[in-house]
Amino acid sequence: MQAKAVVFPAPNEVEFRSVDCPEPGPGDVVVRVTHSWISNGTEGSFLRGERIAGDTAYRPGDPWPFPIVAGYQKIGVAEWVGEAVTDIAVGETVFAAMGKVNGMYQAYAGQISPSVSPREHIWKLPAQVDALAFSGLVLTQVGYNCGVRAPIEVGEGAVVIGDGMVGQWAAQTLAWRGANVVLVGRHDYRLKLFGPDVMRHTINARQTDWVQAVRDLLPERIRVAVDTVGSIDALTTLQPMMAKFGHMVSAGFMGVDDLLSLQLMRDGELSLDFVSGWTRPRMDHTRELIAAGYLQTLPLITHRFPAAQAADAWALIESKREPVLGVILDW
Repeated sequence: MQAKAVVFPAPNEVEFRSVDCPEPGPGDVVVRVTHSWISNGTEGSFLRGERIAGDTAYRPGDPWPFPIVAGYQKIGVAEWVGEAVTDIAVGETVFAAMGKVNGMYQAYAGQISPSVSPREHIWKLPAQVDALAFSGLVLTQVGYNCGVRAPIEVGEGAVVIGDGMVGQWAAQTLAWRGANVVLVGRHDYRLKLFGPDVMRHTINARQTDWVQAVRDLLPERIRVAVDTVGSIDALTTLQPMMAKFGHMVSAGFMGVDDLLSLQLMRDGELSLDFVSGWTRPRMDHTRELIAAGYLQTLPLITHRFPAAQAADAWALIESKREPVLGVILDW
């Protein structure tokens, strides 16, 4: 069957074009997409040729990962349901992760409509909440994963590096757990989305000595530190400020420059947690927290483009010629 998709045919090239998909099988759901949410970081690194799969960085000698269909998250309406799928009905609004595609570097696709998706990549959405709030569900789940991975008690200090979408949702999740959260970023318009509040603090690293500011805000030291930007320097800087038996969480893509000294971590008996991908239990809980209002997604949307203008959306994301965070494609 034929579909429309956002395709990266070569590094830094974006096209909206027809692609070929496998015919749906008994375990598939065909979703007519209404909206998809761009993952600026992950999709951007694919666009630049920096990774070849998931969190696998491109290294010389690897196969060139083009052409590829971008993305991994969207919402839409189920317009066909395979005979083995008994819990999804035609006409229901759903979230879909990956769909199937032919003729690409990878046989799965995110920014594609209609999407031939296996049932395990489909989630029903609660009717009482705007479906658009769930259109970035996988990425929201990454932030949730950052925020729940490490143990923390109510009132203990947590630092999140990065005011992008993963950083926002990591900070929101830690705040939901009762942590005293400091979000460190570089953009006032993003930082305002998180705080300030009694247990929510923000630091603009462009404008102040963020290290001293963290020390001032968390004098009892840091129980959990989350890096969402892929910065070895940030992790190294935070190590001496960590509480004994604290946890550091690594979520940012570091490519091949990913060497971290372990001696300081050993001295403090710290743990290093890595987050990647999604699981159904994490996706389910993220959906519940969005529905309950604990995780805010809609305020992070700054731009919407017709899907056919995906190249314009990416020109904005890459150039940052104006404040940009969450970007939605309307299909």
